[in-house]
Amino acid sequence: MTRTDAGLRRSLGVRDAVVVGLGSMVGAGVFAAPGPAARAGGTGLLAALAVAAVVAYCNAMSSARLAARYPASGGTYVYGRERLGAFWGHLAGWAFVVGKTASCAAMALTVGAYVWPEQAHAVAVAAVVALTAVNYGGIQKSAWLTRVIVAVVMAVLAAVAVACLASGRADAGRLDVGLSAGAGGVLQAAGLLFFAFAGYARIATLGEEVRDPARTIPRAIRLTLGIALVVYACVAVAVLAVLGPVRLGQTAAPLAEAVRSAGVPQLVPVVRAGAAVAALGSLLALILGVSRTTLAMARDGHLPGALAAVHPRFRVPHRAEAAVGAVVAVLTATVDVRGAIGFSSFGVLVYYAVANASAWTLSAAPSSRVVPAVGLLGCATLAGALPAVSVAVGGGVLAVGAAAYGVRRWWAGRNGA
Repeated sequence: MTRTDAGLRRSLGVRDAVVVGLGSMVGAGVFAAPGPAARAGGTGLLAALAVAAVVAYCNAMSSARLAARYPASGGTYVYGRERLGAFWGHLAGWAFVVGKTASCAAMALTVGAYVWPEQAHAVAVAAVVALTAVNYGGIQKSAWLTRVIVAVVMAVLAAVAVACLASGRADAGRLDVGLSAGAGGVLQAAGLLFFAFAGYARIATLGEEVRDPARTIPRAIRLTLGIALVVYACVAVAVLAVLGPVRLGQTAAPLAEAVRSAGVPQLVPVVRAGAAVAALGSLLALILGVSRTTLAMARDGHLPGALAAVHPRFRVPHRAEAAVGAVVAVLTATVDVRGAIGFSSFGVLVYYAVANASAWTLSAAPSSRVVPAVGLLGCATLAGALPAVSVAVGGGVLAVGAAAYGVRRWWAGRNGA
């Protein structure tokens, strides 16, 4: 296919790529996910975290190998297209764009709920517009803002961990690993926790904006995953030691409840502010990732070709960013999708299943296929363990994407394209 647009600017090094990944991974989810995960997994919460980490590791290694081979915008959309065929690439891209667009709206509304609950929708729209403008100005500006956000969130999480573990109310007995909710509960909790690890995909979707991608992207993915795992483990242990799995599963704001129970109520406003900043970081990284996948799909004709344009000065996919920002702004202004995006979780697992299947084809050596095989099995297992509503809605969204692909192919064949 002839490319008429200018290429994106390669300006991100390892440190910037790690920051972008952490900005997405260490987001608002760490402030909220431990509650529903504990409710599902009970005493198996730490075991669920380990399962989620193993699946995330396999996905990360598969993504790293593929990103080194195909350093282009689009992530698994590109990998599926190149390794498995156009349909699988389209399905992965569809799952990512649709699911993560809803996630963008949810993150924006989370910011609004923390900053000004009475005007959550207005604040959410303002946040979307502001962050879209930052992204429009160039990837370096986005990386700089993400660096500030990550520093603030890490400081807040460190304060939570220290406050809980240093308090006299922490009890190591609450950390005993068991199976009070059964193996199914542990898997469902792992499915809920997995998405806190999913931000390393953002690094791969920025493949055209990373310097020396064959070396930088694999290193950045490994570093991001390792740092995030350490942070999540510390936070989970600290909160569990104070609240225990039962109380943790009953609260909607687990970190705020943990510092309050630890006898440090003055930290509650800090935790709330940290959650708002973390949601901003997640939103910024999500807009980056969705716009780059939109760019890649537009180049191949799966989305309107106008979205493939690259700004001649800022070297960013400005039309794709503006389109994503507009759709998210409309969603945040009109509906509350925070409780209606279960299909996003299902879609992310499908996205990574395609990544692992693509990595499987890179080498016929059995030793090279162990990681993608475990990752593929893990994604399928966790997807099946999600709540039935999430699976049904997610399956329906994928069916719409598959139908759209079929209609497009039929129309192209009918018109001799």
